Amino acid sequence: MSTEENPAAAPRSLAEALRGRDDVSLAALLRSRPDLITPVPTDLTQLATRAGTRASVVRALERLDRFTLQTAQALAVASDPATYDELLGLMAGDDGDPAVSAALPHALGTLRAQALVWGGDDRLRLVRTARELLAPSPQHPSPTGLGPTVREAGAGISPGRIQEILATAGLPSTHDSVSALNALAGLFDDPERMSALLDQAPSESVEVLERLVWGPPYGQVTADPAPRLRWLLDRGLLLPTAPGTVVLPREVALRLRAGRAHRTTEPVPPPVEAAAAHRPQLVDATAAGQAYTALATVEELLKDWHEGGPAVLRAGGLSVRDLKRTAVALDVPEPVAAFWVELAYAAGLLASDGEADERYAATPAYDEWRERPAGERWARLATAWLAATRTPGLVGERDAKDRTLSALGPGLDRSAAPEVRHRVLALLAGLPEGAAPDAGSLLARLRWERPPRADRTGGGAPSPYARRAPAQPAEGTRGVAARAGGPGAPGYPADGASGAGGEDDLRSRLARWTLAEAEMLGVTGRGALSSHGRALIGAPPAPRHADTRTEPAGPGDKLPVHHRQTPVPPALSPAEQATAAAAAGRLLDPLLPEPLDHVLLQADLTAVAPGPLERPLADMLGVLADVESKGGATVYRFTPASVRRALDAGQSAADLHAFLAAHSRTPVPQPLAYLIDDVARRHGHLRVGAASSYVRCDDDAVLNEILADRRAAGLGLRRLAPTVLAARTDPAALLEGLRAMGFAPAAESAEGDVLIARAEAYRTPPRTPPEPVPDGPPVPDDTLLAAAIRAVRAGDLASTAPRRPVAGAADTAPGELPRTTAAETLAGLQAAVLTNDTLWIGYVNAEGGASQRVIAPIRVEGGFVTAYDHTADEVRTYPLHRITGVAEIAD
Repeated sequence: MSTEENPAAAPRSLAEALRGRDDVSLAALLRSRPDLITPVPTDLTQLATRAGTRASVVRALERLDRFTLQTAQALAVASDPATYDELLGLMAGDDGDPAVSAALPHALGTLRAQALVWGGDDRLRLVRTARELLAPSPQHPSPTGLGPTVREAGAGISPGRIQEILATAGLPSTHDSVSALNALAGLFDDPERMSALLDQAPSESVEVLERLVWGPPYGQVTADPAPRLRWLLDRGLLLPTAPGTVVLPREVALRLRAGRAHRTTEPVPPPVEAAAAHRPQLVDATAAGQAYTALATVEELLKDWHEGGPAVLRAGGLSVRDLKRTAVALDVPEPVAAFWVELAYAAGLLASDGEADERYAATPAYDEWRERPAGERWARLATAWLAATRTPGLVGERDAKDRTLSALGPGLDRSAAPEVRHRVLALLAGLPEGAAPDAGSLLARLRWERPPRADRTGGGAPSPYARRAPAQPAEGTRGVAARAGGPGAPGYPADGASGAGGEDDLRSRLARWTLAEAEMLGVTGRGALSSHGRALIGAPPAPRHADTRTEPAGPGDKLPVHHRQTPVPPALSPAEQATAAAAAGRLLDPLLPEPLDHVLLQADLTAVAPGPLERPLADMLGVLADVESKGGATVYRFTPASVRRALDAGQSAADLHAFLAAHSRTPVPQPLAYLIDDVARRHGHLRVGAASSYVRCDDDAVLNEILADRRAAGLGLRRLAPTVLAARTDPAALLEGLRAMGFAPAAESAEGDVLIARAEAYRTPPRTPPEPVPDGPPVPDDTLLAAAIRAVRAGDLASTAPRRPVAGAADTAPGELPRTTAAETLAGLQAAVLTNDTLWIGYVNAEGGASQRVIAPIRVEGGFVTAYDHTADEVRTYPLHRITGVAEIAD
């Protein structure tokens, strides 16, 4: 039975509307608006109150798509309550729009499901706070461009002036202003009489109305308006709102708009168009190559910092100079270097050591990560990237306090980043396999799904006439001036436009960064989502495209898109994400090149690695030689310094010869063998220790050579014995100085043993990856939702069920806790144990928090009552002295 047939069944408040919902509907509400159960409300009345608070309503409005938001905006300018037919007229116009008519029930259902609208189709009510946010006012213009109603705009007009307007419009005079405004509103609402009135308007007056009809509805006039304006003012088509300011009444604007509240409605989301198509195999191969490069880059970064990376700034983060050095070491631009640094940090592979002289270094988790298969290592990086709220793209910009944002520093968290990343990849998954998206259509789709703030509430900007000086007089008068806010004007986007700044602009930038970062990480290849990228977000396989082209389309060559695209996959839970990441790693593994166990030695003191090397071979070769070039094949160069580095690490000349012979597919070139032997012969001939420091050598001729060298002047050397020199510098500086002079000294311990410098020795203490900054309360799981709904319904039963007070107890006002004496409370509980009755009790916990509960007492003994608590859905024990009173629940 509808509410029209049974008016008594219509809810009188949002709380009553929620009370009529089933558990599935309540669970959907709490899942879409998780802030409503933080903490769990005591009853449905408190839930309705919380759903109407400004912060919660603003948060809910921010998550509406464009058409649903337009529906809410239309309800804000409709009558209160409104009918479905009135809402449909505002959305589809007098001529009707089949697409709007088809989409409106779903949009209205979304608003109802999120408790922003309540009531039947004959009495639709927008939540009061939402109406205040969306309804037009001089302080908060509406994106609809509509102004106040005749009754609102004419409230401040003198009674005499209103009667003059009625007479000029051809209406009979009335006895009071209220009836006069009602009569004028009746004229504007009558299509035939309104059309007849507008047909009489001069063309110049019609031009003025056309300038104001789509907003802003406010304009300025002089004390002596021009005839075209006087004609409109005399008939109430323009009404004064302040000295020198007039407004176009809402009823007049809607009549001129053919009943539409919006210039353009968008009932259907814009499709994501494909800009190019590639063979899926080519996409996967390209993405796999990028994934391999990503793994190699992260390893190279942390290898560069293995002895302790750059120092941590006092305010936190990496200095500009250190970021530049890292970019040079990785051979990438600085923004890309910031991305790799932040990615390693998000994955828990990089952190600060926490020492007094704080520096960045690899964590112990890095060693474990390096030993995992390549697919697993990539999956860890990709999962960390998806969930991270830190935004590397902001590095180098300035915060609200005009401080530069640095890599690894504070201020880079943006809670919207994970949602935008997942949404971009999900939209890519909706395209045919191998299709790369058109970035413009992708951003348009994202803006439709989450409209900019200016489209939600008019930007919250002050009235346009409060922001601009009056227009200059024209032809001796100052006519109506459409101020900043007309279609296309800054700060007042045209209805349906997508321009906005601040956080809204950040979402578009996040989407662009996501496309670039996904390509660098190997989630996409040539702009298209790879097969392991689909698995990463839990998307099903994509359909094959009908177009058989295998080459990229040219600029501007857009491919046709299926009318029904693949359904967009939802966000995954942490457990589902871990499973999806493991599946993505397994898909990627066969696409990555197999590690090689050999290199090709060449006569020019270089070695060519034709592919990725096995871990022990790569580590040893990285110590023995310097990387000269990268790419499909890596070129290593042997130098005296690199060979000395290997000897410093504890290798002997024989070890190096054996290593090269075992791992080279070509004979060891004679120049390389001579280089190793020559450096080894001189290595350790000099010994450096701590005096401050000293140099000793069995060959005093070598020491004489050092003393005679001018480059040794800064070392402060003096002879202590024929084979010993003392120095004023520390051992490390002395070692570097002698090496710069061309010698190959070795450090020694206090016992005279050679000190071996082993690579990759420094690690931070165990560190956990940075926690993402949540974008509001987390979405509750099914278990929490079920418990919350039980608690809310039980509390609502306790607060609304008819009660029979215990004899002698004071009457309890609605909403108050029951009050009985200790004896009456004990007697009531004991009687309920015998009769198996359910009681309503008031309870004060140890922190002083008062609540009401519905319990079924089981036993009363020792100053405690054990009962089944319907609110918590479990058996609990309560101290009797904390129970304020009891009351029976009426049948």
